[in-house]
Amino acid sequence: QIMSQAEGQQKNLVQAIEALPNSGPLTALDQDLLLLKATSAATLSCLGECLSLLQQSMHQVGQQHTRTLSSEGILGWPGPKSHSTEQLKNGALSSLSSASANITWAIVPSAAQDAQALQPNTEHSASELILAEDEMTDTEDNEEEDLGVMDDQRSVILHLISQLKLGMDLTRVVLPTFILEKRSLLEMYANFMAHPDLFLSIAAGATPEERIICFVEYYLTAFHEGRKGAVAKKPYNPIIGETFHCSWDVPKDKVKAFRTNGASTVSKDSAKELGQDQSTCYKLRFVAEQVSHHPPVSCFYCECKEKKMCVNAHVWTKSKFMGMSIGVSMVGEGVLHLLEHEEEYVFTLPSAYARSILTIPWVELGGKVNINCARTGYSATVTFHTKPFYGGKVHRVTAEVKHNPTNTIVCKAQGEWNGTLEFTYSNGDTKVIDTTKLPVIRKKIRPIANQGPLESRHLWQHVTNSLKEGNIDAATEHKHRLEERQRAEERQRATLTTPWKPKYFAKEGDGWLYMNPLWKT
Repeated sequence: QIMSQAEGQQKNLVQAIEALPNSGPLTALDQDLLLLKATSAATLSCLGECLSLLQQSMHQVGQQHTRTLSSEGILGWPGPKSHSTEQLKNGALSSLSSASANITWAIVPSAAQDAQALQPNTEHSASELILAEDEMTDTEDNEEEDLGVMDDQRSVILHLISQLKLGMDLTRVVLPTFILEKRSLLEMYANFMAHPDLFLSIAAGATPEERIICFVEYYLTAFHEGRKGAVAKKPYNPIIGETFHCSWDVPKDKVKAFRTNGASTVSKDSAKELGQDQSTCYKLRFVAEQVSHHPPVSCFYCECKEKKMCVNAHVWTKSKFMGMSIGVSMVGEGVLHLLEHEEEYVFTLPSAYARSILTIPWVELGGKVNINCARTGYSATVTFHTKPFYGGKVHRVTAEVKHNPTNTIVCKAQGEWNGTLEFTYSNGDTKVIDTTKLPVIRKKIRPIANQGPLESRHLWQHVTNSLKEGNIDAATEHKHRLEERQRAEERQRATLTTPWKPKYFAKEGDGWLYMNPLWKT
């Protein structure tokens, strides 16, 4: 009863704040009032959680004593039913005035836009051939500035927070454009391959033990370039059917067998001089595709024919609101195939957290990841440690490689995933890798003019250009058009009951597989 009263009072408070004028001494976007809205909504959510926990434990105690208490007899609190939350879940937010907020939210499209968007999409019907000679070395620097504490931006984020519920799935929530980084999520996965020399070195290991240790070394160094340090910006959500293609020319003399690998000592200057002569290089190819929109599932496949190795992965990004931070789980798995050794390494991915979303946001990785090779009996556990509330270091990671049949630990690692990593081997040897000094081999990508309409950089070019120019309103408008086209095509498919057919990947069991992988050819 008290919860219902509190909810009613909070609703009145929100209505009173939202009824304030948009200009004058006290407006609906006043910092303190927005914070009051956000805090009261979060408090109600917490109290609701507490109440349901109490009811569950009461229920269990009652069951143990009498076995007669039915769950229907317990009063449940359904949680705040604010109109704004429902609106938010449907992805349609009323437009905030650009003057006060410097950003326009997604609005319901006009019928004319709808008709335009309903052009049938034939792009994905024929698989095009990506020619290596068309690709050029990527010149994008991908540098991102930290999100500063701009008052107008904070107003928008506060407005958003005040309408979210703890634990709420953010998949359908339209986030403000200024928190976007200038690349698609599909390209971010490609950037995890920024050290392809370390990746190809896995197959050069002479024994199963060396190969899994090499994989762990590569895995731990992959995230700093993919995540661009700790800048808390979010890549574009790929639209269904979006693809990203690139490749790397990896000099053969950089791919070394285990422990002789001197990659960490190579200077950045020598990385620039890495020869592009095909005969002295291994060719590593990458393709990614967004195969599903709800839930959002991305797939990527990477292969090197010469080294007879490839990796296939599918990832469902699940985001959740957690008060003053946002958590993103990477649900799914990848499999690395070493065909020469007939080995398969199954691996998972860590979660990411955007912290301090009201001040200067930053990103950290968290959670336990497993790497497992059933054939050899070797496995590895990698733990990304989140920073404790008081004290403690950030970006800490620890790892352990184990031979399961004999229960022996063959390698341990510790350090920071975006800093220095120290490896200790069973024979007492140690090795230090400084991820900030590892040479980055730039990917090769076709110019935008040569890309298909659904390739990431071609698709998002207007949003990216507007963000580079600092024109948030234009970026928001371009982004909104893309999202609206996707919704219209989705409605069309639902009407015609024609499911989406991906171009490069096919569903198999719970996962997705590349249609023409190396192990088939």
